[in-house]
Amino acid sequence: MLDVLSTASEPLSVGALGEAIGVDQPRASRLVQQGVERGLVQREADPDDARRTRIALTDEGRATARGMRGQRREALTQALENFTDDEARELARLLDKLADSWGG
Repeated sequence: MLDVLSTASEPLSVGALGEAIGVDQPRASRLVQQGVERGLVQREADPDDARRTRIALTDEGRATARGMRGQRREALTQALENFTDDEARELARLLDKLADSWGG
């Protein structure tokens, strides 16, 4: 959830957030509530529809998301240390192929 919010161009509705992370709206609402309780996200009024709220990262949420990305990057770097240059290129090629095929 934090990663999706950190890369979004604007705050997201609970429904859009749920769709982006692959959960239904009730589960997304629970995740948002947990994030609010932990000070990682905040609800704000939707300027286009006063009945809706949008979810945005707090400063602490942004810092947490950056830290998580750094940890993933470090873990990936360590995992790739045992790859030869040819293996790393082949992995990159296969990941590109997977990404190209992902949407159907």
